[in-house]
Amino acid sequence: MIFIGTYMKIVHVVEPFASGIATFVQSIVQNLRDDHHIVIHGERECVMRSAEVIKYFPEDNVQFIRWRSAQRSISLVKDTAALVELCQLLKNLKAKKMVDAVHLHSSKSGFLGRLACRLTNIPNVIYTPNGAPFLLSNVNAMNLLYKLFEKLGSAFGGKVVCSSRSEQTAYRKLGIRALNINNGISISENRNAAKLNPVSTARFRIVTSARIVQQKDPALFNDIAACFKDFDQFEFIWVGDGEDRHLLTAPNITITGWLPQAEVLRLIDGANLYLSTSQYEGLSFSVLEALSLRKTVLLKDCIGNRDIVRKGLNGDLFTSKQEAIVKIFQYYNNPAMLQVMGEYSGWLCHKEFNVDATCLLYRDLYKRVVINK
Repeated sequence: MIFIGTYMKIVHVVEPFASGIATFVQSIVQNLRDDHHIVIHGERECVMRSAEVIKYFPEDNVQFIRWRSAQRSISLVKDTAALVELCQLLKNLKAKKMVDAVHLHSSKSGFLGRLACRLTNIPNVIYTPNGAPFLLSNVNAMNLLYKLFEKLGSAFGGKVVCSSRSEQTAYRKLGIRALNINNGISISENRNAAKLNPVSTARFRIVTSARIVQQKDPALFNDIAACFKDFDQFEFIWVGDGEDRHLLTAPNITITGWLPQAEVLRLIDGANLYLSTSQYEGLSFSVLEALSLRKTVLLKDCIGNRDIVRKGLNGDLFTSKQEAIVKIFQYYNNPAMLQVMGEYSGWLCHKEFNVDATCLLYRDLYKRVVINK
């Protein structure tokens, strides 16, 4: 927990108030306890109701305001309504002198939020994408549209803060100035939660934890698992749920659905290997949790993931299904190597992805944008 400096009022704007984005906002609120946080949020009931997300936040330094018009899909009519509502919410907070800095989370909030701040004359704005949307689609026209939105959004003002160096590089290639502050997690809290009731198995368990959506490439996860369906000693677990659940058809895959965080950590702690098939990431909290629990990680080579792996030291990157399969067999046949790699994962997480360092850097950035506004 961090206590520094002068009291500030931070407004967080977040449309997908679930999964990694919610974890990110919660970690800032939890660790910057001397500040007051106002979270303007949308609702993703298909993932987790906001009432359930709010339970993980402290009670003494945060308040929540529902952003009722916000929704995931791109729609001129609905997004215009969301913009008007957000402008009114920010205008009301500004009139009450409740805005020192505005922190926007994810691409939809980043675009509408920067425009709303420009329209309400709020210059002290930070935008954290937590995953660049222009890296997702295989359709070039869609990626060009996302790039256009990011460039247009940057013209409205604010500082772009990427959660990994490779994401920062992607934004700079677009001609968008961006800073980098690595995501971080509480290492000791994760280990303590996981050890309360460990979930063990005699089989070689391979786990991922994420929404089952296109970005996470469940089809690739399924293809990898299907190659092991005749080997009873292997099991695959997907912790989470989502709209592409139907793509996970291999008989050796267990889909748990959404679970309490402590249960997620226990499942990861009981795994032999953490596997990510994502097409892109900001910097995955689930992978960082695996590092904190001293797990070897096998990650698809993509933006965000490549910042976490030290090849051959705490895991490996792969570019194809065949590479992943070969690596899994290598890990299975070398349990001592898994142990050594896992220890390096824990050390790396403490050194480079510690939540205390992350929140100190964001607190300093909040102060700077207020001073320079």
